[in-house]
Amino acid sequence: MIKKPLSEKIKALAAIISVVLFWGFSFISIKVTVAVFQPMSLGMLRFGIAIIFLYILKQKLAPSEKLRLKDIPLLIAAGFVGVTLYFFFENNGIYLVSASEASIAIGSIPVLTMIADVVFEKIKAKKNRMPQAQSRPGIQQWLGCFISIGGVILVAGVSFVISGSIRGYIYMSGAALSWVFYSFLTRALFTRCSRIYIVFWQSVAGFIMFIPFSFHEFSRWGNADAEVIIHLFFLAIFCSALGYWLYVYALDKLGVSVCAIFINLIPVVTVIASFIMLGDRLSSLQWLGAGLVIAGVYLTMIRHR
Repeated sequence: MIKKPLSEKIKALAAIISVVLFWGFSFISIKVTVAVFQPMSLGMLRFGIAIIFLYILKQKLAPSEKLRLKDIPLLIAAGFVGVTLYFFFENNGIYLVSASEASIAIGSIPVLTMIADVVFEKIKAKKNRMPQAQSRPGIQQWLGCFISIGGVILVAGVSFVISGSIRGYIYMSGAALSWVFYSFLTRALFTRCSRIYIVFWQSVAGFIMFIPFSFHEFSRWGNADAEVIIHLFFLAIFCSALGYWLYVYALDKLGVSVCAIFINLIPVVTVIASFIMLGDRLSSLQWLGAGLVIAGVYLTMIRHR
């Protein structure tokens, strides 16, 4: 009996909504765990656990796909930038600012990706002496871009006035830029590898590169209680292993544009969860900034009705 397409779409919608919830709550879990496990130790433990579950998924989804020598340089580079470097910046950033503010800053990634895409396309076209791709951003996309960036600046500016610290936002900016660079490094692999293959081997590379940076952080591990351990396993299993797998499934069934719109709701989940679980409070201007980020990203991503 052939399954109806509608049932597949419902499953895909359930998958992407689960991802939004997992990744939205991840900022809460990082805020709790980074108080005990320092940033690089947290990354090492998180991905050490995650690769066990990713290996099980890989054996189920792509058991015959073996590591190829020609993929290793890109896998290592993307693993370092998208795992080790990204979580160095994100974990440090969340340690210094609230989970809500951190998620809003990360919400600008789609906009930064669009800007980087335009720049790289221009460089590529000029280098190869060929016309630039026709699917360039229009006025609506650029307007959304500036609105979103303005929202992040508003949230960060208010936070700086209150706390006097800007380091957290410098770290979160580093995380956003790392993810944009990682996206470009990964593009070449998607044409010849399955997504579970890419995620698994990049996670392995990132985990290995966390190890040397974690040696001096071991002294604080004894302070971990049951709550911290639960948050750690949530990050590893639900946010890293299961989250990536569900995202890949939804991406295949719904497409990039629809998934991107859902992913833009992550800051909303984080802000609400932080309010309930951590007692985070945003000022009126920061709420306005958060709304601008979401509205700007929405304008940037929507090209067709």
